Parts: sequence; structure tokens; C-alpha cells
Amino acid sequence: MLLTSYEMAPRAVAEKLWRINWLVLAIIALLGTIGVAALYAVADGSFQPWAERHALRTALGIGMIIALAVLPLRLWLGLAYPIFFLALALILLVPVVGIVQMGARRWISLPGFQFQPSELMKIALIVALARYYQWLPPDRISKPLWVTIPLAMIAVPTAFVIKQPDLGTAILLACVGLSLMFLAGVHWVYFLSGSALFAALLPVIWSRLHDYQKRRVEIFLNPEKDPLGAGYHIMQSKIALGSGGLNGKGYMNGTQSQLGFLPEKHTDFIFTTFAEEMGFAGSVLLLGIYAVLILLMLAMSLRLRNQFSRLLSAGATVVLGIYVIVNIAMVTGMAPVVGVPLPLVSYGGTAMTTLMFSIGLAMCAHVHRHDRLRREDLGRW
Repeated sequence: MLLTSYEMAPRAVAEKLWRINWLVLAIIALLGTIGVAALYAVADGSFQPWAERHALRTALGIGMIIALAVLPLRLWLGLAYPIFFLALALILLVPVVGIVQMGARRWISLPGFQFQPSELMKIALIVALARYYQWLPPDRISKPLWVTIPLAMIAVPTAFVIKQPDLGTAILLACVGLSLMFLAGVHWVYFLSGSALFAALLPVIWSRLHDYQKRRVEIFLNPEKDPLGAGYHIMQSKIALGSGGLNGKGYMNGTQSQLGFLPEKHTDFIFTTFAEEMGFAGSVLLLGIYAVLILLMLAMSLRLRNQFSRLLSAGATVVLGIYVIVNIAMVTGMAPVVGVPLPLVSYGGTAMTTLMFSIGLAMCAHVHRHDRLRREDLGRW
């Protein structure tokens, strides 16, 4: 059995609750509250249609983290590969049964809700790679054969996500997977060689990009080329960032967002809305909160005893860090616009659920940091 009556007994659960890092949860609640306030502002002082739902999702997400934290760590060890292959199967089904939204076939519709299998794959890839390196003896980590297997685990779902097309999510999957390989101890020569190969293949990769993807890169390099078309988003974002000044224009007084000039102000460009109202000082404070959260999660990872726990926790930290870095780089014009939300602040259910679940797995590893994983827990590879 994956769960025993002792592990889920009231006394055992109470002990696990005591070991939860409540400071991490408090910071998550703080970021969620900032998101509610920002979404209330962009809706002209109304909790509808975004702020109320964001508050509910934040509360449910924190509850999910607590629930995941008390579950036995070996449960995820046993479910790692089934979760991965389920996520992969759903990605393979997208071209067949997926629905088209905004010109891309990325979603699967079920009664009552829609979801993106690629979001599930972010979690599945972390758990599967963590289990793989828990099983793999240290002396094999950098052997070519044993490097090929995790590369295939990363490359196959990434390739199918690119075809949807969803270049932003594909890049995130590749970054998360390769980061875990590096943290597992794969020799740096592989990454240097891979970077050189990637650079050599850039002309081929460019030729295979969709026209709108090429357009994004061109506009990133020169937004002024089409200020009223493809460059409109980033031009308005820069105007809003600059107009905020040092101390901002004040809560609900941002002209770019309140007058409707700023597009996607409740999702991808929520940071721009916040920066216009709270200024440079408020923006630095918000980024400081993210930095504290990432450092706390990193510290949690460093205290873990086994490879599975460390990579599980590190994977969640990498996902959070990539989301923050890419979103900030995107809205400030330092990266192409790829549709990555600001975690815990931007409106959006799927991305928040994925992030909360990954943090829940990291918290589970933290709560069970004194547990020793036995060889028999791995079963047959």
C-alpha cells in the first residue's frame, strides 16, 4: 500500500503540520494578497471579474500545499512514472481531441473545465527526473547512456508542446529539465557542448519558427518598428513603467492601466500595472519578496538528505524562479513576449495550480526531510 494507517493517523498528521515551513506559506499568502489588490485596481475598484477568483484560488492553493505536505514522500516516488506517462499521453492527445483557442490547439476540454496538459507535464517532469536520479547510482550520472535517458524524457514532451504551438511553455519545460540534470550532477561538459550545438543550429531553428514567433523576436529587437501593431504591448508597458517614477502614481491612479492603454493588464502585464502605481520603490519591494521566497525554498532544498527530495524541492524553486525572471524580462523589454504570468500575482487558474502543486511537493519533501528512502521503495525500474 502507498499509504499506511500510521502515516495518516491524527497524531502523525499533527507532527507533520508542525514541521511545515509556515514562513513560506505566509509569503505566498502575501503575494496572493498583492495580486488581489492589483486585480481589484485594474477592474476599476471591483472584485469582479478577477480579484475575487484570485483570492479564492490563493486560499485553495495554500490548502493544497498543506494537504500535499502531510502525504508520505514515498507516495510521489511510487507515482512518479505513472504521472509522467499520463501527462505525456495527454499531450499526445491534444492534436486529436484538443480545442483551439487564440489560434493554438493546447487545451483539452472536460465537463466543467479546460486544462493544458503541458502544465501537468511541468510537475510530471520534475517528479520523474527526481525519481530517476534517486535510482541512478552516482557513478553513472554522467555516463553517455544514462544522460541520454533524461534527455529523451525532456525532449519528447518539449517537441510535442512546440508543435501545438506553445514555444514559451516548451522553453520552460526544457529549462526546468536541464536545470534538474545539472543539479543532479551531470558533468558541465554536456551543457557546454549542448550550448555550442544549439548556437550552431540557430539558423535551422529560426527557419522552422512560425511567422508570429519570428515576429515576436523581431519586435523584441526593435519594438518601434510596429508601435501600433505587434510592438504595442511592449511599448505601452515601457511607457507605464517609466511613468511610475520613483514612488508611483498611487493606488488605482495609473493612467496607462486605468485608461485601457495597457493590454493584458490582469495577466502577463500585471507587474507593469503594479509598477506604474507603486513606482520603482514598490517594484523593488515586490521583487525582494520573491527573492526571499526563492531563497527560503532554496534553503529548504539544501537541508534535504536524499536525491529525490532535493530535486523535488529544487524543481519547484526553479519553476518559480524562471516564471519571475521571464515575466519581468518580458514586460521590461529584455525578452520577447511569450505569455508567462507573474507567479501568485497574475490572474490565471492553470498556472497558479501548477505552481502551488509544485510548491506542495517541495513542502512534502521538507516535512519528510528526516525520512530515509529505502531501495525497495523504488521497486523495479
